[in-house]
Amino acid sequence: MPLLLSSFAGRSFQSGIFRRRTDTSRSRKSEMATPPILSLVLPSETGRVLSIQSHTVQGYVGNKSAVFPLQLLGYDVDPINSVQFSNHTGYPTFKGQVLNGQQLWDLIEGLEANDLLYYTHLLTGYIGSVSFLNTILEVVDKLRSVNPNLTYVCDPVMGDEGKLYVPEDLVSVYCKKVVPVASMLTPNQFEAELLTKLRIGSETDGREACNILHAAGPSKVVITSINIEGNLLLIGSHQKDKEHAPEQFKILIPRIPAYFTGTGDLMTALLLGWSNKYPDNLDKAAEIAVSSLQALLQRTVNDYTSAAFDPQSSSLEIRLIQSQDDIRNPKLTFKAHKYS
Repeated sequence: MPLLLSSFAGRSFQSGIFRRRTDTSRSRKSEMATPPILSLVLPSETGRVLSIQSHTVQGYVGNKSAVFPLQLLGYDVDPINSVQFSNHTGYPTFKGQVLNGQQLWDLIEGLEANDLLYYTHLLTGYIGSVSFLNTILEVVDKLRSVNPNLTYVCDPVMGDEGKLYVPEDLVSVYCKKVVPVASMLTPNQFEAELLTKLRIGSETDGREACNILHAAGPSKVVITSINIEGNLLLIGSHQKDKEHAPEQFKILIPRIPAYFTGTGDLMTALLLGWSNKYPDNLDKAAEIAVSSLQALLQRTVNDYTSAAFDPQSSSLEIRLIQSQDDIRNPKLTFKAHKYS
């Protein structure tokens, strides 16, 4: 027993020393220099990204699908989770929290108060309310007041295959306010039709939709998936200056007989990552992004098949971690075809 008391007393004594040292450190805190944020003073060659998207505890959608690939490509990424759910909404149930516009702005003010608002890129994905989208616009203004050269990459997530899955009044906000301030836009076919009020039934229509979007604001537009007469393709367009016609291209994409979640979020992240590395060659950036994504999707299908699960029976969680080599050093298996 004396040994136990002695041992306890020793811990108590040391705890007292710790408290006194802590108090001393607190008194000196104001005298100590704040350490630099190395991602600011020693920035990577790629950039620093603020990514505002959804988050799931399990699975890969939103920020879970975008942050890791960008980090693999060398970017410093600071995520803000617009929602935090247990899993994506395709499951029978989900639970979690939704960030509102004021809470988003509180985070921005916290960063600003500590001089942490310098970003080279802003990336946004699914946004579920007009109020939150309007706050995003305030964020764009705030970030550009710090860095006028900020690149804003916007995935205008509104719906797919003719189905709208955000409130209808978001469409007009995207058209009137978001598109004009975006640097790059990555809609799917349905979203491009909503933004341009043009039905896309041919490659010519797809190219014209890009032209309409260029006229409204962004210099880079990638319609990530267009279904034309049973063929799936991507159409990209880069207007380097207003005096010349945009450089446009297409990439034919094979159909994989399965449905995946998080692929749009991943594709936009890859387009951001590679287009920044090849700023004057959007077609090359798209070739690499598509090659990475298709390798990942094929691995996903193969792994589900190995687990004796029919890939066509349900939506699939992508094999992101297992495909990191395909993200960092992809084999170029898809080629862009330039329009003359």
